[in-house]
Amino acid sequence: MGHKHKHRTDDAGRGLSDEEYERELYDLQVELVKFQRDLIGQSWKVCVVIEGRDGAGKDGTIKRIIEHLSPRDTRVVALGKPTERDRTSWYFQRFVPHLPAGGEFVLFNRSWYNRAGVEPVMGFCSKEEHRQFLREAPDFEGMLARSGMQLIKYYLDITKDEQKERLEARREDPLKQWKVSPIDAAAIKKWDDYSKARDQMLVKTSHEAAPWHVVKANSKKRARLNVIRHLLSLCDYKGKQKKLLAYDKEIVFPFSEAAISQGLLAR
Repeated sequence: MGHKHKHRTDDAGRGLSDEEYERELYDLQVELVKFQRDLIGQSWKVCVVIEGRDGAGKDGTIKRIIEHLSPRDTRVVALGKPTERDRTSWYFQRFVPHLPAGGEFVLFNRSWYNRAGVEPVMGFCSKEEHRQFLREAPDFEGMLARSGMQLIKYYLDITKDEQKERLEARREDPLKQWKVSPIDAAAIKKWDDYSKARDQMLVKTSHEAAPWHVVKANSKKRARLNVIRHLLSLCDYKGKQKKLLAYDKEIVFPFSEAAISQGLLAR
């Protein structure tokens, strides 16, 4: 069944036992509940975008963030294929209705950034549409920031070997069949195209109002814990336990062009 493989992604040999992981996760989830209480009370609008390669752990990271949060005030947005109407609308239009109102916490499991990754790589949009998106995304996000929305963007990065292993395990796990898609096969074949699209996206769309944060996600558990620590460290809320929120700056770091030249992103 799905448990016959013991993956490197299970953090074996990384000095983080299951007990430590569960304890640290529990403490951070308590902090998330405190944060949400203030978010609702103060009518804040918080939007988190989680992007990354196929198999990078987006679903698992989001699941741990929302696990104990209020279902009424928390939304995960994972839109399907665009309809015919969507295709003739302003590109950002289909995403706008899902943005948070006051007191809401919204997480996009993939987002408008489909147009910077899967769409150009798979030929689902034209080169001009891709170029136009890279120009317009910072303007769109600047408007959101000026409207009082806090927009936090993460890119989960994994190595080619890690992706291959995870996608193979996904195919063999009966509980993960819904995740298997033809795009998985292309993820490995088009690895270099995805790397190029990722670099271009990060360079063109990391800006002061909404910078990108890169997450080294080869270790799923460490990635999850550090994303939550980092997310909470960016937010002010009552009763914040700052010592719990010291994240590993080698796992989560702000994107800069130097990250490309220094080889900090998977090739």
